[in-house]
Amino acid sequence: MDRRLTPANPRVALSGHATGGQAEVLPTRHTISLPVADLRRSPVGTRDRQLLWGEGFDVLEVRDGWAFGIAARDGYVGYVEEADLEPELTPTHTISARATHLYPRDDFKIEAVTSLSFGSRIKVVDERHKFMEIEGGLFVPKAHVRPIGRPFSDPVTIAQIFFGTPYLWGGNSAFGIDCSGLVQAGLLACGVLCPGDSDMQMGLGSDATDGYQRGDLLFWKGHVAMCVDEEVLIHANAHHMAVAYEPIARAIARIEAQGDGPVMAHRRL
Repeated sequence: MDRRLTPANPRVALSGHATGGQAEVLPTRHTISLPVADLRRSPVGTRDRQLLWGEGFDVLEVRDGWAFGIAARDGYVGYVEEADLEPELTPTHTISARATHLYPRDDFKIEAVTSLSFGSRIKVVDERHKFMEIEGGLFVPKAHVRPIGRPFSDPVTIAQIFFGTPYLWGGNSAFGIDCSGLVQAGLLACGVLCPGDSDMQMGLGSDATDGYQRGDLLFWKGHVAMCVDEEVLIHANAHHMAVAYEPIARAIARIEAQGDGPVMAHRRL
């Protein structure tokens, strides 16, 4: 079993998933309360992925300040700090700009409280001239939000929003992102279900053999990129340490020359 998608630890398991005598439990939905929260494979362990403000997290166990559970967006299992969670909050809108700021009043000239990444989820409670008031009494620029029920249509356009974002292993935000995080951000924003890591994303779509098209995914061992057109791709990568454009042929040659092998799959959604 893939531990990333197995909702069980040595003590508890999601009801119906117990494998070794764990107590079977039902999840309790919580909401991420920080701009970015690390999802770890064990308490104080390695970061697997990241969760964003307002995303849901289904808690199965709380122990010693850590919550074990399931990310609502893709079923990824892991641990987040208990302090990074708040009771469930049903979002109404998502952040549609690469990043935005939250303000204590509807005035962009005052000091912001914090910043949110593209894809963060918020609950709007009131609309002002240029701002939306969200649950908790903070304000976000109206131009930076989009109703959750209005998905985008082009994953490549979303990936391009992140151009120049610093590369971060396991990152999922405008403050740092990796190759699979970039692909997932693009697809989820367009209403397409997408797992969190490149090996799982390789199962998306179908094999393509007739040249490159916008939105095609190219996979290497441990890496994924998205085609912008028949000649150029975009990817978050450690070579540029950023989200960058690269000619497809050059990227294929460079990646193989650096010892990471040839393209393993070419998938079309």
